[in-house]
Amino acid sequence: MLKLVLNINGIPQPLVADPDDTLADVLRGQLMLTGVKVGCGQGQCGACSVIMNGKVVRSCITKMKRVPDGSIITTVEGIAEKDALHPIQVAWMVHGAAQCGFCSPGFIISAKALLDENKSPSRDDVRDWFQKHKNVCRCTGYKPLVDAVMDAARVLRGEIKVEDLHFKMPADSRIWGSKYPRPSALAKVTGTWDFGADLAHKMPKNTLHLALVQSPVSHANLKGVDASEALKMPGVHSVLTAKDVKGKNRITGLITFPTNKGDGWDRPILADEKIFQYGDAIAIVCADSEKNARAAADKVKVDLEELPAYMSAPAAMAEDAIEIHPGTPNIYYTQPVAKGGETAPIFARPDVVTVEDEFYTQRQPHLPIEPDVGFAYQDEEGKLVIHSKSIGLHLHLYMIAPGLGIEPEKLVMVQNPTGGTFGYKFSPTMEALVGVAALATGRPVHLRYDYQQQQHYTGKRSPFWTRLKYAADKSGKLLAMESDWTCDHGPYSEFGDLLTLRGAQFCAAGYDIPNIRGEGRTVCTNHAWGSAFRGYGAPEIEFPSEVLMDELAEKLGMDPLELRYANVYRKGSTTPTGQEPEVYSLPGMIDIIRPKYEEAKKRAKAASTDAVKRGVGVAIGVYGSGLDGPDSSEADAELMPDGSVTIYNCWEDHGQGADAGTLGTAHEALLPLKLAPERINLVLNDTSKAPNSGPAGGSRSQVVTGQAIKVACENLLAAMKKPDGSFRSYDEMKAAGIETKVRGKWTAPATECGEGGQGRPFCCYMYGVYLMEVAVELATGKTTVEKMAIVSDIGKVNNRLVTDGQIYGGLAQGVGLALSEDYEDLKKHATMAGAGVPYIKDIPDEIEIIYVETPRPDGPFGASGVGEMPLAAPHAAIINAIYNACGVRITHLPAYPEKVLAALKAKGA
Repeated sequence: MLKLVLNINGIPQPLVADPDDTLADVLRGQLMLTGVKVGCGQGQCGACSVIMNGKVVRSCITKMKRVPDGSIITTVEGIAEKDALHPIQVAWMVHGAAQCGFCSPGFIISAKALLDENKSPSRDDVRDWFQKHKNVCRCTGYKPLVDAVMDAARVLRGEIKVEDLHFKMPADSRIWGSKYPRPSALAKVTGTWDFGADLAHKMPKNTLHLALVQSPVSHANLKGVDASEALKMPGVHSVLTAKDVKGKNRITGLITFPTNKGDGWDRPILADEKIFQYGDAIAIVCADSEKNARAAADKVKVDLEELPAYMSAPAAMAEDAIEIHPGTPNIYYTQPVAKGGETAPIFARPDVVTVEDEFYTQRQPHLPIEPDVGFAYQDEEGKLVIHSKSIGLHLHLYMIAPGLGIEPEKLVMVQNPTGGTFGYKFSPTMEALVGVAALATGRPVHLRYDYQQQQHYTGKRSPFWTRLKYAADKSGKLLAMESDWTCDHGPYSEFGDLLTLRGAQFCAAGYDIPNIRGEGRTVCTNHAWGSAFRGYGAPEIEFPSEVLMDELAEKLGMDPLELRYANVYRKGSTTPTGQEPEVYSLPGMIDIIRPKYEEAKKRAKAASTDAVKRGVGVAIGVYGSGLDGPDSSEADAELMPDGSVTIYNCWEDHGQGADAGTLGTAHEALLPLKLAPERINLVLNDTSKAPNSGPAGGSRSQVVTGQAIKVACENLLAAMKKPDGSFRSYDEMKAAGIETKVRGKWTAPATECGEGGQGRPFCCYMYGVYLMEVAVELATGKTTVEKMAIVSDIGKVNNRLVTDGQIYGGLAQGVGLALSEDYEDLKKHATMAGAGVPYIKDIPDEIEIIYVETPRPDGPFGASGVGEMPLAAPHAAIINAIYNACGVRITHLPAYPEKVLAALKAKGA
């Protein structure tokens, strides 16, 4: 052991520490400075950054034996001055730089070290600094972070006062449409916003910490589990296997499509007969510390009979492939699409121009900075309470209750403050595991994945193999489309059929194509299970349709943007599902982007050299806001004794800003009460306290839950209203016997897609036109995105900080999808960096957002959703820009440098 004194945040701290513990372990575990976050645990993300002796260090890889006695250490908890926030913290709030907030303390500390050293940095200086210190943000696209540092520097130089940064309430006292900082911003920038791993430090002393025994192979029969050696290890309480699960030991996929050949009960909580993918949970070790639990998990012996592993859809579809789930074919769902007349005669006509190609979108990992974490316990009423990163609390409750063997009313689901999910938490990951352990041991339990587990045992974007064909007349008018797509959804069927339906709904979305025929299918494989990822089907299917539009333009001799302009929705157009669009903003959006596009083409031509070619690409992205058909949501509004109003809902927040969305919508609805925003209280994301608002996916929440909030507030106003038009107080309501808490419910006026994928599945859509500028190094094939612009129509904007952040972040993930991100190799892609996470220098600093706020008839105060659209097709625009730059077209993502280089060599460049 080491005995030393560290000066931490200005206070001498005597410590005795294990020399092999990390500085992060000591700061978090011994000193409770949980503003220091641990993300990757390998020094790749910078969430754990602290300042030690004037230098930024990543505390998760700094062993205590490398920390000099007497070191001066600063964490995010120690940078405020005399009870006033540091200018960096204020700037972080007002620029919306804290989205999920998990990376914020590390960035803020890193920025402080920069400004201590250089109070007049350029934007490039800031970007170089964050690149050097490996600070990664997955939410913001980095631009707001640089904006915040630049403004903080102005304060430190005395050019402006910190008060000049503060949000100024508009003259009309409305925050709708403003940049009002989200309610959680202050806690996030001070490091006091407790994520799951932070809350674990506040659990009772008898809490058991869990470690998983996981499969080292992708497909096998499970013959036995021997835990005898593990049970002898220090601190071990028990080792749980499938026999300890009280219920069905299955997570139901809630199959709703009658043509699905599976039953939805294909995912074990703990493996009992078979292993279906690498990392499947076989046993749970329960011990007095995470360290002891993990050590014991290594001692559990598992007897496996390995089977052929089908790691791609083509492999699982082969004639000699065995059924991965015996009794269910590997191709377990098919989705036809049939709109208009037959397409074959059109493609056979001699007067039409046709184009055809094949495409692949990869198994994109979500790469949140916070690994998955959760805990569970039984409350005083005997209910099982599960805390996790779930973004579908009521959904998950019903998915796991039968497997646990308890009635739904005996289960409470709570969302912890969550460090980004980008959709993977639409699927249960550890919820059932901690539930099993709490029920089996009768103790509180806590489980935290390391980053390898995050990669191996959470869902990924499902790869799509697509063959697509267009027919157009010689003027460029689209006449017909034929499509064939295959969805590799991994071994578990949950939501796989719905994802395949998205291929029918969004292939060539944005264009009026009168005649469509096609078929998609969902395939079971042994690679990582498929879960929701931002865009959910659109990035997979709009990539082929948008790249093929460029191929058609080339064959017609037309400009790619003008071909799109000729075919986008106008009055009389219908979507691929036969629905009339709710607004027709795309022609005007293209008109806005056109001059920027022309300037970008001139810029690319002028800046290209023999060594580096520059190019410009465009694409259109469309996505629906909602779950299919009559999607519903509920929210409550309550008048409180002090005259404030409390809003209750389960609008889950995976970093996108549910708190701001709820507050902005409620404040607008309650304007007649003239309440200040801070007089609206939020009770969010606890199924024992708030009604079923549905999952936070499909960009549905601002529309569907927003409408439920609006209805709840309107119902409350109606109950409060006196005959003379004034409003009753709380006391007057009670005296009159009028309920002070009311419910609002709203159901979308939409219909599910029927035979042939036709219907009106969404009442609101989101539209984007992307413009990307890239540089391609001919010697290496490396592509750099130098500038991005988007014209966005998401209806009326609720909170501009939130929507800006969503769009910046979605575009940045589009860069990763286009160029670097994949989860294919189980070893190479097991880390954040190995899987291709974009660092700040991979994302351009020049990002422009132009809003076209077309009010939506069915959106609350005219709003639509936002989160999915920014990632619907920016990657297609990047691929189109690569072709424009150097004449090679990558149709198999990601466009790694070696792929581009091989294509350049093949064409003799």
